[in-house]
Amino acid sequence: MAVNKCLKYLLFFFNLLFWISGCIILGVSIYLKVKKDKNSITNDVFPAVDLLIAVGVIIMLLGFLGCCGAIKENRCMLLLFFIFLLLIFILLLAAGILGAIGTDTVKDSIKEEMNKYLPLSSQSSSTIDNLNQLQTDLHCCGILKGPADWTKIPESCRCASTDTTPDSCDSSGIYKMTCTDRLIEQMKDMKGIVLGIAFAIALLLIFGMVMSMILYCQIGKESATTTA
Repeated sequence: MAVNKCLKYLLFFFNLLFWISGCIILGVSIYLKVKKDKNSITNDVFPAVDLLIAVGVIIMLLGFLGCCGAIKENRCMLLLFFIFLLLIFILLLAAGILGAIGTDTVKDSIKEEMNKYLPLSSQSSSTIDNLNQLQTDLHCCGILKGPADWTKIPESCRCASTDTTPDSCDSSGIYKMTCTDRLIEQMKDMKGIVLGIAFAIALLLIFGMVMSMILYCQIGKESATTTA
């Protein structure tokens, strides 16, 4: 049985795109990592950039394995490619399940991480600057107790003149929501998007696994026929 050339080159181009996407993810994540104005507080709470760097490297390696395995008709590379895709699929499935049912755990994790910045009076000037920037960007005030976390309420806690949300400010013009609650709110908003992306990646992984295994079997049958 001859190897299906259409399938072979389809798998090659699929993995080429896979490799290019890994390069893009790695490049963007490194840029975000070294960006000077990055807020260290959100980096500690959501260490997603480091995860993106790891994902980019893994995707690049997998794309390389898949490309070489397909174009050279190398069964060993194709088998490794299939195994790695299967492992990533299982991890992605587990992460999706945990993400869907473990919202409270994530909330507790964010609260625990943010609690490290209390009391605010003992923090460095750079941390205070980052928190002021966070309050300005997210329209929030304080860590866990709101304005009571501050010995002196900073200007970043005061509602912006452009803020038209009726329930965001109290009678004294201070943001009602704490930055911890605001980050948890953002996490909830992103949850659906993240799960959607994870579902799309899972479909691509299944597609790659099916094609690699079909090509793997065809190469094996062709080798057996040639030997015979």
